[in-house]
Amino acid sequence: MAMGWMTVLKMVPWGDVIENAPKVASGAKKLWAKVGNKPPPGAASANGNAPSGPHALTGQDAIAALRTQVADLQVATAELHQQMFESSALIQSLADQNAQLVQRIELNRKRLLVLAVVTVAFGVALVLQYIR
Repeated sequence: MAMGWMTVLKMVPWGDVIENAPKVASGAKKLWAKVGNKPPPGAASANGNAPSGPHALTGQDAIAALRTQVADLQVATAELHQQMFESSALIQSLADQNAQLVQRIELNRKRLLVLAVVTVAFGVALVLQYIR
């Protein structure tokens, strides 16, 4: 069984895999740098600017605080959209590489089937030649 895996591994287009590996790694590092260094979403709202209790904002102060929160949320939404776009590009790159590997494995499977048929045919011919 190990020889089967070795044959499959030899047929993998390692040149393409190695060529695309830095792109995938770079994309993953960029994505992690953006996502990994940010505080969780609950941490920003826990430190909100709106006081509570007897010093609660009213009137124009409340409207200004809400506008600030809306602006912050718009920025956060834009950042999330950009991260989603970059994640999609990374996933697309990985999917393309996966498709290439699957195509090569399918080609190897067909070649192995043909080889098996030819081997059996030669074996049968050899046995028939030996019997005569």
